[in-house]
Amino acid sequence: MLFNSFVFIFAYLPAVVLIFFILGRYKKQWALGWLLIASLFFYGWWNPNYVPVLLASICFNYSIGRYLISLHGQLRLWQRRVVFIIGISGNLGLLTLYKYGNFLVSNVNTLLGSACPLPIITLPLGISFFTFTQIAFLVDAYRNEVRESRIIHYGLFVTYFPHLIAGPILHHKEMMPQFSKQETFVINWQYCATGITLFALGLFKKVVVADSMAQFANTIFSAAQQVHLHSSDAWGGALAYTFQLYFDFSGYTDMALGISGIFGIRLPLNFNSPYKSLNIIEFWHRWHMTLSRFLRDYLYIALGGNRNGKFRRYINLLLTMVLGGLWHGAGWTYVIWGFLHGIYLMINHGWRNLLKNHTMQIPCAREFGVLGGGLTFAVVVLAWVFFRANNVHTALDFVSSMLLLPGTVPDNPSGEILFSLHSPVWRWIICLLIVSWWAPNSQEIMNLSEHEGILRWQPNRTWMLLTILILLYSLTHMEIVSEFLYFQF
Repeated sequence: MLFNSFVFIFAYLPAVVLIFFILGRYKKQWALGWLLIASLFFYGWWNPNYVPVLLASICFNYSIGRYLISLHGQLRLWQRRVVFIIGISGNLGLLTLYKYGNFLVSNVNTLLGSACPLPIITLPLGISFFTFTQIAFLVDAYRNEVRESRIIHYGLFVTYFPHLIAGPILHHKEMMPQFSKQETFVINWQYCATGITLFALGLFKKVVVADSMAQFANTIFSAAQQVHLHSSDAWGGALAYTFQLYFDFSGYTDMALGISGIFGIRLPLNFNSPYKSLNIIEFWHRWHMTLSRFLRDYLYIALGGNRNGKFRRYINLLLTMVLGGLWHGAGWTYVIWGFLHGIYLMINHGWRNLLKNHTMQIPCAREFGVLGGGLTFAVVVLAWVFFRANNVHTALDFVSSMLLLPGTVPDNPSGEILFSLHSPVWRWIICLLIVSWWAPNSQEIMNLSEHEGILRWQPNRTWMLLTILILLYSLTHMEIVSEFLYFQF
């Protein structure tokens, strides 16, 4: 089931909210149980065959975590490590089976010249999200940092439908305590109003902006598999995808926050105007913030972080980003995308060290301000080409067109430029550049962040009318319901 579908907006969500608050008046556990069942139904709407996979994952991880928590101090260190390794191996094994099985077999066949048949496996939606969520729980249970472990709270923490399919990646410390608060079960009309407005903003971003840009991006990336693109077409296609992904992911994040806000439950912020970043380090503090947090806390630090010298620090950064790229998908394009961002981060950290250690006072405002922001945006756009392309060959040829280098496939035989200067895509791109660089973002508008925005949401008739108009306009653009891009991860 999709947030941007009529069945979700007019049937599923109203029913879930209404029954949740009715049950919450009598017994909190009934309301939580209902929300858990509704979340499983939401997940099973796509393919009910994978609900048992999700439930098995929950039972396995809860059992391992509960064992580590309840017997802390009674098990020897090596025994705890064995249990912990079993838990982590089970999660990685599930990911390997469903997400990386075809990728591994295909590469073994290529390397050895063998012809092993590829397994026919459909990737369960959100498997990376609910697996990483539970890996973090096991790590904290092993460290004796888990204080809440009731089964219904744990099950809902994993399956909670606003985040289940495409994030954010939740942490038990920030979610499970909310399931015990009395105010969660009492309807708050201001929370509902802010939640509906945030949902409306996200729906607009998805169906009006992201889906419109998808048409342009798909046209160019399809053409790139056949011919060597003109440079303007390559940049037009890359920028179209850059904004498609931006507003698709930002839209999903807003909608998830808005839905959760109706229940009085606060999800962590996951998207904070990343294209405003003036360097790549800042970009990763703003883009998919909960994934960045997970990679830092449970991978980069586990690899040694910056504790073993500068060289190891840079290697750890590179490994973390390569594995982060592989998390997004089983393909070499994702590996290269992660590798590029690893290199970007190494250069950024090296540059900062150079400025810090330089004997002369070098004028620098966050890596030269606008110049740094423009450079950051450009290299991010180049990396998105690998993120989007169907294969490495197409991505390399696409980038060569952007950089005015000769291609490995024939030029467009007609010499026609698909995106002329009069094409509407360029008007879209200019408008979206202005919006993404200078406009206040959703959390600034909705008072969810510490930053002061130009527009501020208020519980008044003006905002009520504006929300209704945004919803109505978005609903008229829902003839074709498209999945969110992060569903595939």
